[in-house]
Amino acid sequence: MGVTKTEIFTEVQNELAVIAKALGHPARIAILQRLFSMNSCYCGDLVDDIGLAQPTISQHLKELRNLGLIKGNVEGTSVCYCIDTENWEKMKELMMRFLDQDIQLNDDCC
Repeated sequence: MGVTKTEIFTEVQNELAVIAKALGHPARIAILQRLFSMNSCYCGDLVDDIGLAQPTISQHLKELRNLGLIKGNVEGTSVCYCIDTENWEKMKELMMRFLDQDIQLNDDCC
């Protein structure tokens, strides 16, 4: 397996790549959408709503939690997940700065 050489890229470039990778799976998008619509929910609710196996949902939740986009509170034997609004706003700001770049077109553009 090749070396990714992430150290040759800027901190922002690496951060954007990590976000893009985490958001690059439709199950994670579905989980985030569900959390926004319900404000919070349990893994079992997501299993029922999304239709994937519990270990699969748990793995996707772990990825989103590691990125900091969601957080979980232990309630008895279950974990209640919700959007981490502070980190969500930071991610939106970073992504908007990247996506808001304007293309300077001229006649020599390929």
